[in-house]
Amino acid sequence: MRQLKVVTINILSDLALWQDRRALLFKGLADLQADLIALQEVNIPANTHLWLAGKLGLEHVYLTPKSGEDGKKEGIAILSRHPFEEKAYLDLCTQNRVAQYVKVNLEGKSLLFANGHLYWQPGESNERLHQVKLLLEWLDAESGNLPTIVCGDFNSTPDTQSIQRIQERFVSAYAQFNGKEPDYTAPTPLPRSKLSLLRTLLRYIHKIRLSELSLNWRGTLDYIFINERLHVHDCRVVLDRPASDQNRIYPSDHFGLYAELQIVEP
Repeated sequence: MRQLKVVTINILSDLALWQDRRALLFKGLADLQADLIALQEVNIPANTHLWLAGKLGLEHVYLTPKSGEDGKKEGIAILSRHPFEEKAYLDLCTQNRVAQYVKVNLEGKSLLFANGHLYWQPGESNERLHQVKLLLEWLDAESGNLPTIVCGDFNSTPDTQSIQRIQERFVSAYAQFNGKEPDYTAPTPLPRSKLSLLRTLLRYIHKIRLSELSLNWRGTLDYIFINERLHVHDCRVVLDRPASDQNRIYPSDHFGLYAELQIVEP
């Protein structure tokens, strides 16, 4: 079977610089020619996922809004070159977070592709660890022996319990291919709107984590996890270059991850 190309990227729901950013997102994704793309922070009123899908010529789209009132504003989405055999979502219960998966058929072989955007809290988080447990139980019940890819913005650095718990079941494609995780995937130098920065500061205060507040913080929050049914041919950080004429305009406030994978027979 030919190699399967996948991408995950948090595209940032803040629309303040969307007109400048979207061309970079489109060009970067078009160059990669991914089969499956996991998007987080889709802006639902602006249909940012549909704009990208249309520009990329990807007909198969699965949007999962956040739960509650947040679902009117933001969600996650999967874009695919291949039709869906099955699709489902999981309510992660806290912060209105959700996960989703699709099953696709690739040259007669089924594959499960999952996407999630987990609980935001700096450092360790019992709520996020609980979400990881829910996610793993859900995937174990649904995936069987299928090749499985789990992508997303986990809002958790590699040293935390949440990521260590996932790695009991899955392997990081980036770490497997490169020997370690990226130095960081967020934030990029992209300027944030005043409203977006205020929301972030209020979240820090609400979570009583002012000790974690750092103007210079950078870390790895984004991952492509795979099970033993997949082999990594390549994995790298992508969507990590600014506009040629504006050196602070990046595709998003997160970098993306790209992997080339191949199904391994059981």
